[in-house]
Amino acid sequence: MSGFLSDLVQYRKLLLMIVVLGIGGTHLSGFQMSVINYTSPYIQKFINETWLERYGSVLHQETLTLLWKKCLLLNDVILIIATLHTGLSRTAKSFEMILVGRFLEGIGAGIHLSTHVQYAGEISPKKLRGFINVTSSVFFALGKTVARILGLRDLLGTEDTWNVLLSFSGLVALIQLLFLPFFPESPPYLLLQKGDKAGCLKAMKQLWGEGNYHTEFEDLMKEKAITKGTKIMNVLEVLREPSVYPQLITMLLLLLSLQLCGLSAITFYTSEIFQTANLRESIIPYVSLGVSISELISVIFCSSIIDRFGRRMLLCGGYLLMALILVLLETSLLLSDQFLWMRYCSVVLIFLFIIAYGIGPAGATSSVNNELFTLSTRASAFVIGGMVIWLGLTFTGMLFPFAVMLLGPFCFLIFIAVLIISAVLIYIFLPETKGKSISEITEEFKTRQFKKKRHQAVEVNANEEKTFCTKL
Repeated sequence: MSGFLSDLVQYRKLLLMIVVLGIGGTHLSGFQMSVINYTSPYIQKFINETWLERYGSVLHQETLTLLWKKCLLLNDVILIIATLHTGLSRTAKSFEMILVGRFLEGIGAGIHLSTHVQYAGEISPKKLRGFINVTSSVFFALGKTVARILGLRDLLGTEDTWNVLLSFSGLVALIQLLFLPFFPESPPYLLLQKGDKAGCLKAMKQLWGEGNYHTEFEDLMKEKAITKGTKIMNVLEVLREPSVYPQLITMLLLLLSLQLCGLSAITFYTSEIFQTANLRESIIPYVSLGVSISELISVIFCSSIIDRFGRRMLLCGGYLLMALILVLLETSLLLSDQFLWMRYCSVVLIFLFIIAYGIGPAGATSSVNNELFTLSTRASAFVIGGMVIWLGLTFTGMLFPFAVMLLGPFCFLIFIAVLIISAVLIYIFLPETKGKSISEITEEFKTRQFKKKRHQAVEVNANEEKTFCTKL
């Protein structure tokens, strides 16, 4: 405990930096993702009323649905401008302002999602790197939780205040805009890109307090030696660089596993399961809030143990535990008509699934992705990863409802298979990154490639020798 408190005092400026970074970073992405669920019925009604007032006719349901999908697809930097659009839309009687606002918020969410994760990884010392990396997932879960709290009908989730709820993100963006300039650039950026050794050491002391950071500085110098003469690579250059392929493939494996782990299925079935368990309609929003709080608490717990147990254990163990829970949930759904108490088991299993997701993959994935790449390739790799995330969301969002229609509760079997396969592949191909510098991790990937090529060369030579002997 004394060691934890001393670290808390020493790294107080770093932790303050993480708060400022987080509230305007992934917190906004999580908030924008969840807040629309609470305002959607009121916005659709507002669009219909505005159309009736302008043109004297009611929108066809197909047209209203098309307009509303554009809002969702352009979801979540010009967040303050976006907030002005959404916040003043009722006063201006213009639903088009909501479309523009959501489009700008979507740009902001995409930028913040990448830059927050990258910057958090760069400003963290090695001993706290796992903890700091997971904070991006913590603030993402916090954003979803805040949106669900403010979206309750007792607060801002009403027909009279939905535009105020949509405007909340502007206040958060303003806070970051005011305070972020007071913090330094990341030490790796100052040393590797600017060549400013003095500035790098000064930034370390500003963020990490007084201490000996010789090891971290030497690690950066090693990374500089590896990437000497290498500029920041754009997306096309990264895609053309064979030496980065193992890291890219590993990142894509982690992101696709996260997209297809079954969280979308759980989210889709949550309300139905709660209703089947005979929970009152007025209680369901609070139970859903409990689900978000469970995710938030579990991700916070993940941040406290990730540097102790490592990334691979949390990922593999988390996916296997989630697969087991889905097996039990599948069983409870199939038997719920025969045994009424099974319905309550389904509710409990949903909470357990979210907790397993938060403790394992939700936190560890962001940490590993931050540790796979050097500074010259990290930004572009995150752009590629971001494209995969949003394409994955679009893919699952379009196809999952059809899978539910065709398979019903048996759709969970797909995710069970994905979880088990992901756990096996991660165990085989992902090296443990805990306590290693970026240069050490890069070298480990190179060593694996070299061993693989050498093994292939040995096999080729053996075949040639065997062929030669046969001819004799």
